[in-house]
Amino acid sequence: MRRILLSAAKIIVSGALLYLALRKVNPSDLFSRFTVSSLYWIALAIAVTFLQIFVGVLRWREISAQCGAPLELGRAMRYNVIGTFFNQTLPSAIGGDAVRLWLVARAGAGWRAATYSIFVDRAIGLIALAIVIVASLPWSYRFINDAQGRSALLLLDLAALAAGLGFLVFGALNWPWLKRWWATHHIHACAVIANRVIFNRSRGPIVTILSLLVHVLTVVIAWCVVQSIAAPVNFGETFLLIPPVMLITMMPISIAGWGVREATMGLAFGFAGLAANEGVNISLLYGAVSFIVGAFGGLVWIFSAEKAQQGSAPLGVPE
Repeated sequence: MRRILLSAAKIIVSGALLYLALRKVNPSDLFSRFTVSSLYWIALAIAVTFLQIFVGVLRWREISAQCGAPLELGRAMRYNVIGTFFNQTLPSAIGGDAVRLWLVARAGAGWRAATYSIFVDRAIGLIALAIVIVASLPWSYRFINDAQGRSALLLLDLAALAAGLGFLVFGALNWPWLKRWWATHHIHACAVIANRVIFNRSRGPIVTILSLLVHVLTVVIAWCVVQSIAAPVNFGETFLLIPPVMLITMMPISIAGWGVREATMGLAFGFAGLAANEGVNISLLYGAVSFIVGAFGGLVWIFSAEKAQQGSAPLGVPE
């Protein structure tokens, strides 16, 4: 019952925010801006999304190896593509992560190693996103004239950065009681692994570059969408606006980020002095690109060996 109520609440949040955001959109105007070249830009956005998934796979493999759950490149890519499908279909923004965890654990890595690999991967991605936003703050402050917008951006990024740095500091602590309690034991273990990955002389720079590249590719995908409807937004403006929106969209309060992304994008464009409806248009098309990629992931799942074997092997009990 609790899960049903939580899912229902997320559906209501997505629906309500989408309704409010779509009030700013003129469908006939949006469709009239589609041309033959629009298909080219949408196809390019889809291709860049698959490239982003591949870059994420490379980072995940580096992290998983440190967690005791080594992954072959092909298997990791398949799991990530399948994850995109469940990100779109499960009532959560992290449904794909849960499925990836399940697949890795069932492949023989065990629940503990699988959980650690997903959690650390997410944490490092969040830290990288916060760093990208911090690095762009000098330009964002000149670009965003609204005082409330500036304050919201600063508080949002400081919270994300504090959470990320706090997580790393937590892993550097060596207090005995941290290993006695169940919750602190596992979080501390993940933080230790994150420190080991980030500050490793050989793996650290690779993981850092891959993490930053994932977020840069998010901006490139959004810019392709901008080009598809000839929206009056340049690449620099896209780079400043998209990362904070993606940070807010990561909150698991809606279905695949729908509604939250559109409302936040419209608000961000308004704070920046741009047309709010253009932000909503771009967000809708960005979501459509994610949906198409997720549909491909659904096909991969349907014809995968993991789908054929589900139910035929015991899942075991999480450690």
